Amino acid sequence: MALIVYLTINVGDTMQRIGISPGFDFIWRSTNFEIGESTIPFTASDPYIRAIVVGLINTLKVSLFGCVLATFLGVMIGVAGLSGNLLLAALVRWYIEVIRNTPLLLQLFFWISLAKAFPAPRQAVALLGSVYLTNRGVYIPSIKVEDLAMGLPAAFAATTAVYAVMLLVLFRAGKLNGRNAILAGLGILSAVAAVLHLGGIDITFEAPALSGFNIKGGYNLSPEFAALLTGLVVKFSAVIAEIVRAGIQSVNRGQWEAARSLGLHNSQIMRLVVLPQALRVITPLTTSSYLDLTKDSSLAVAIGYPDLVSIVNTTANTTGQSLEALLILIGTYLAINLTVSALMNEYNRRVALKGMAR
Repeated sequence: MALIVYLTINVGDTMQRIGISPGFDFIWRSTNFEIGESTIPFTASDPYIRAIVVGLINTLKVSLFGCVLATFLGVMIGVAGLSGNLLLAALVRWYIEVIRNTPLLLQLFFWISLAKAFPAPRQAVALLGSVYLTNRGVYIPSIKVEDLAMGLPAAFAATTAVYAVMLLVLFRAGKLNGRNAILAGLGILSAVAAVLHLGGIDITFEAPALSGFNIKGGYNLSPEFAALLTGLVVKFSAVIAEIVRAGIQSVNRGQWEAARSLGLHNSQIMRLVVLPQALRVITPLTTSSYLDLTKDSSLAVAIGYPDLVSIVNTTANTTGQSLEALLILIGTYLAINLTVSALMNEYNRRVALKGMAR
């Protein structure tokens, strides 16, 4: 405690000597810098607190999509690696070994270089007729909502919050499974669509299309966001694939034989017998992967994506409040990771108790 007090006094004296007032009052001052990519409106006259919120949303956006896509791809790769097809199993093994033994930063440099090497919009070729890969980003189909007072990002956030609450209710009731989660999601989407329709708000599906020298319509994923998301998904899908493989192999072979004796085919055995038992092994390790993915998203600063670290670094450089900016950064990442860890630990506790019941 004496050392902490001494360091605090020393830092305060140094900041006063060089003309910097300690404290967090700077967050209400104007930033005087622009942010290249923002989910919410932002201008250079907005305060630093809004800039930090923009960075936080950008970090949460890439982390959320990264966790979902990496989990889906990792499960598919992990299951494919255990198939009886020797060629497929060998390809999966090579994929996992190459990706896991290559630094993530190097992979991000590769993906951003690839994104910048795509052709200009005028020469872009549409994939599946509606996805364009260009040096200005990736254009994908989007849902367009006309005359929505609260804004599409706010509506998406509200819908996601309601869906999370419904999943929590199902979880508390012990009825959370894949089928109920899908039904709950479809129910919420149907209810939202009905409310918007009754309110006279039109919902249209908009696909990007080449128009002159640019591409109009759809949703544009910036090259930096696309490269960061691809790098995180590829890297952690390989990690999760190994976790899934280990979890599946931890289930005794007698469970497979007993399920086959009941007439179940392989997909039913995997879904109904093996995976529920393997989750006791998979969940704790997957939690660590989610936390690592969220923290490693901070490497976005190396490829120019304006995440939380990038914006807080700019804040520290323009205000001189390096210590305060660092405290904001540490506190924010702690809050994110502790929240994710608490939710996954609660889920893991339910899975473990369910697996131990007799």
